[in-house]
Amino acid sequence: MRGVPNVTRADAVAAVRNPLAFIAARWTPNPRTVQRAALAALVMSVVIVVTGGAVRLTGSGLGCPTWPQCTDDSLTTTRAMGMHGVIEFGNRMLTYVLCAAVGWAIIAARSEKPRRRSLTRLGWAQFWIVMSNAVLGGIVVLVGLNPYTVAAHFLLSTALITVATLMWQRTREGDTAPRPLVGRAVQQLVWFLVVASVLLIAVGTVVTGAGPHAGDSSDVERIGIDWETVAKLHAVLAWIVVTLTFALWFVLKAVDAPIVPRHRTRDLFLILLGQGAIGYVQYFTHLPELLVGLHMFGSCLVWIGVLRVLLSLRERPEVRAGLPGPSAESALSTA
Repeated sequence: MRGVPNVTRADAVAAVRNPLAFIAARWTPNPRTVQRAALAALVMSVVIVVTGGAVRLTGSGLGCPTWPQCTDDSLTTTRAMGMHGVIEFGNRMLTYVLCAAVGWAIIAARSEKPRRRSLTRLGWAQFWIVMSNAVLGGIVVLVGLNPYTVAAHFLLSTALITVATLMWQRTREGDTAPRPLVGRAVQQLVWFLVVASVLLIAVGTVVTGAGPHAGDSSDVERIGIDWETVAKLHAVLAWIVVTLTFALWFVLKAVDAPIVPRHRTRDLFLILLGQGAIGYVQYFTHLPELLVGLHMFGSCLVWIGVLRVLLSLRERPEVRAGLPGPSAESALSTA
C-alpha cells in the first residue's frame, strides 16, 4: 500500500493561493470523467428549473418571506412556516448542489491534460450565471414575486442551460477549428428554428406571468393582459417551431446529411410532439399543477434539443499527440 505523501508548507501555500492549479498539478481526469462532470452540471441546471417551478405551483414562492435569510430572525425555515417554508427553503438549498456540480465541472475541465481553456471559461460562465440568478432569486422574493422578475429569473436559468449544454458538447470534441457538415441554406434554416424557439420560450414566460399560478396564495401582481390570448400566441409559435423542425428533417434527408444532425432533428421533433400534447391537455384542463410542471421540464428539453441540433451542424475533430482522432460526428453517433 502506498503511503500518503507529505504535504509541505509550500504545498499548503500553493493550495491556498491557487487551489485549481494545485489540484490540476496532482490529478488528471480521463475524458469521460470530464464529460460526466459537464453532464452533471447540465442535469442540475434543469433540476433547479423544475424545482423552482414546483415552488411556484405549490404556492410556496413566499414560503421564506425574505432573503438571504428565510425569515428576519432565522436563516432556515421554521416549524410555523409549514410545508411552504420547507419547499421554498429546499429549493434554495439545491442552489448549493448546483454550485457543487458546476464546481466539479470547473475542476475537471481545469485538470484535463492538455489544458483546454475554452472548457474552463464555459465552466466559470456557468458559475457566474448561477451567482447572478441567486441574487435575482432573492430580488424576486423581496419584491413579492413580481412577474417580470420571475420571468427574468427563468430566462437567466435558460441561459445557464445554454452554457451547460455547450460545455457538455465541447467535452465530446476537440479544439480544432469547426468544420461545417451542412450547407449554408441548412444552417440558415436552423438559425430560424433557434430564433423561433427563443420567441417561444420568451412568450411562455409571459403566459406564466399573466396566468393563474402566481406562486403564492397572497395577492401577487400579475402581468395585465389576458393570459389565454398570449397562450394562443404561444401555441402558434410552437407550431412554427414544429413545422421548422419537420422541414429541417426533410431537407437533411433530401441532401443526405450526416447521421448526427438527422438523428438530433428527429429527437427534437419527438420532444416537441410530447411537449405540444402536454401543452394542449393542460390548457383544456385549466392548468393543473402537475401538467404545468411537466411542461416546464419539457421546455428545458426542447431548448436543449434545439441547441444540440445547432451544434451538430459542425464538427471539431479531436487531435491528440499530433494525430487526428475520431471526429465529433463519429464519437456522438456511438454515444
